[in-house]
Parts: sequence; structure tokens; C-alpha cells
Amino acid sequence: RGAPLRRRQRRVARVTPRACGLAYDRALIQKEHRMATTSAAPLAGLVNHQVRLAARPVGLPRPADWQHTTQPVAEPPEGGVLVKTLMLSLDPAMRGWMNEGKSYIPPVGLGDVMRAGGIGRVIASRHPAFAVGDTVSGGTGVQEYASFASDQVKRSGLAKIDLRLGTPAQWLNVLGMPGMTAYFGLMDVGQPKVGDVVVVSGAAGAVGQTVGQLAKIKGCRVVGIAGGPEKCAYAVEELGFDACIDHRLHPDVKTMAKALKDACPKGIDGHFENVGGHILDAVLLRTNAFARIALCGMIAGYDGAPLPLQNPALILVNRLKLEGFIVSEHMNVWPQALQELAALVAQGKLKPRETIAQGIESAPEAFLGLLKGRNLGKQLVKL
Repeated sequence: RGAPLRRRQRRVARVTPRACGLAYDRALIQKEHRMATTSAAPLAGLVNHQVRLAARPVGLPRPADWQHTTQPVAEPPEGGVLVKTLMLSLDPAMRGWMNEGKSYIPPVGLGDVMRAGGIGRVIASRHPAFAVGDTVSGGTGVQEYASFASDQVKRSGLAKIDLRLGTPAQWLNVLGMPGMTAYFGLMDVGQPKVGDVVVVSGAAGAVGQTVGQLAKIKGCRVVGIAGGPEKCAYAVEELGFDACIDHRLHPDVKTMAKALKDACPKGIDGHFENVGGHILDAVLLRTNAFARIALCGMIAGYDGAPLPLQNPALILVNRLKLEGFIVSEHMNVWPQALQELAALVAQGKLKPRETIAQGIESAPEAFLGLLKGRNLGKQLVKL
């Protein structure tokens, strides 16, 4: 009777993790590695269509500033990941990345694939954190397939996303960089209080639409600044802004300041700046003491022209807080922001909008349209 018991004990010991120790862990790792290195389909014959920077533009980009190229798709290197791009994000900041000179991020090199964020699906992986079929976001660049070496995975911000929280378009909009930018700029820099008057330039764009809706949810009076009657109607009628000023009707500081006085008779307590130029000058004239200004973008100066302030002394006189920020430097805020923004979208309290172009060949023209203000909400390209 003792022998069968010992055999049973030995059989149990052979499958107990504690008894096997490292061998058990190694088996799990090997299994996961086999899963991760499986390709979704043979890669032979796949061609990667890309958009590269051919020249540094002066003013608005031209077709000659881009080069459309192709190259074969290869297996990822050891520790790397290969992603099929599903959707691309086009952002005003890309215009600044095309300029040569010192900035918060190195410029895109001539001949390099244009830098851009995107959503994609892993089709081959030799990285333990990513498996075939994972949906991911990161710096894919303007191309149909993005290959990330092991040292590029973290640097490119490659991360798995949960499509139960939102669509790929929403992950590049309210749940992605624009939403995080809006949340940090308004909540941490702007520090809105109930009853505050908050002005948002670029109100109908990817970031501005979320800033305005969040400010309304926080109990503020919100005045947008946008280009054209369609965008102003969108801001008021769909996004719930209290008022919107058409900057095309107020092309100088004097007329813009008058429009702001009419829309904000009690002055401005908070401002989210996406444009700069005469809009910021006019806002400074209407700020209350201790107003907060979140300096997010200066699209009026992305062509490289200087944008001097007309009355910088107002920052001192009104004891203003003016803070420029880059949202990628505040990753600690992202988990809280994502949780709150996803909940507001699910509840129907936050209504993000996207303008979607079709095909990678449309990316340059869609980007030019973004710079000309043709888009409503977030500008994307579906591949």
C-alpha cells in the first residue's frame, strides 16, 4: 500500500511549480515566446508604402515636400515587433517637426518616414510583451507597416490598447494624445473652478473640442475661438460651448479683443491656447487677475516666423500663470485621465468627433487640409 502512495506523491511533485522551480517558469516563458513569435500570415510579398520628408517646407507644405516610397516587409529583429498600421493621426505639431532647428523633439530627417502616431495590429513579434493580434498604439510613422527594434519599442511609446474602451479612432482622439493634452492642460495648468470663464482657441480641433466639453462639465462658462461659421456652430450646437468667436471675422488684435469683451464681459479666468499670434494678444487684454493660461500650441507660427507678444507686461500686471507644456512629459497623469475620459465617453457626456481620410496616399493632402482648418475634430487617415 505504501508504494502506490509514494508514486502518487512523486506524480504530484512533478507538476507542482514549487517543486519544479525555475524549470516551471522557463516552460511558461518558452510557451509565451512561441506564441509571441508566431506570424499572423506569411510576410513574403508584402510591400510597405511610406511617405517620407523630401524637403523642408517654407510656409505651407507642398506636394514636392513629400516622397512616396515602397520597400519589402521583413520579419522583425530579435526582440522586435512588426505592426500593420490601421489608422494614422495627423497633428499640427507635425508641421513644426518638419522645420530644422532646436525644439522639444529633434526634427524629422530629410529622407526619413514622416513622424506620426498610429493604431495598428501586431502581425509578427519576437518581443515577450506583444503577441500576434494585439492592437497597439505608438509612433508608427506615415507608413503601412511599422517595424520596431527592441530598443525602439519603449522609445516609440508602443503599447497595447483595450478596444472595449473605445474605437481605434477614439484611441487616437479623446483617449489618446489629444485627450491627454486637453485633460492635463485644463485640469493641471488651467485648474478650472465652477463659474470660471474659460476661452479655448482651436475650439473645433482635436484638443479644443475636448477642452471645451471638459470645462463645461466642470461648471465653467466656455467661449471658443474657431475659423468659420460651420466650426463655430459645431462648437456651440454640438459641443455645448456657450459662445464661439469666428477669428476670420476678427483678423487683428483690436477686433478680436472687442469680440472677447462682448463674449466675456466679466473677463477671462482661464485660457487654453492652441494658435497664438493676435489671438493670444487679444486674450491677454481681457484676462482677470490670476488667470491661468495653458500654452499648448502655436500653430500661427509653425512656418517658423516669430510671434512676439504685443503686451508681455500684462503677465506681470495681472499676475498671470502662463505655462507651456508637452503632454508626453506628464505620463503620470495618463491613467487617471484615461479612466475619467473613457467614462465620460461611455456616459455620452463627451462627444469626440473625427474627420477621416482614406488611404496612405491621402495623408499629405489631409495634413495640408488640417493646417488650413478644413477638419472638424480630430484629423485621421484610415489605411
